[in-house]
Amino acid sequence: MNYQLDEIDKKILDFLVENTRMPFTEIAKQMDVSAGTIHVRVKKMEDAGIILGSSLNIDYGKLDYHFTAFIGILLTKSNRTQEVLKELSTIPNVIEASVISGKYNIFCKVKAKNTDDAKRIIYQIDDIQDVMRTESMISMEEYLSDKNRLINAISI
Repeated sequence: MNYQLDEIDKKILDFLVENTRMPFTEIAKQMDVSAGTIHVRVKKMEDAGIILGSSLNIDYGKLDYHFTAFIGILLTKSNRTQEVLKELSTIPNVIEASVISGKYNIFCKVKAKNTDDAKRIIYQIDDIQDVMRTESMISMEEYLSDKNRLINAISI
């Protein structure tokens, strides 16, 4: 479905990006339109695949997961990428994984409690069939992490 966003859709997205749990009635009130209008527009954006659901932002540090690492994964065979991705998805500490070009086949982001926990996770990744080697990079500070920030820059 080819859906073109207009100003009303953009404003609705702005509200939902700011607070995914904001009631449609509150959005409608602030936009001076009916709640039905908000509901119909959100449904159309969901049907078009623009809105894929809602999510929470978790502060893993408050849950004692203070260690972040990025891991480049080199495979023995690139045709095993999908199988390795499926295996990575079974490791809860792997919170992002991307197929990339360049030095590695896969690049992922891992959250751990400490260096010992990270070592355990990296060994678990190393043990996946067809993983030739991994290279870990420790995050010293997360400066920017906002999957929704681009929507604010998109102009209609």
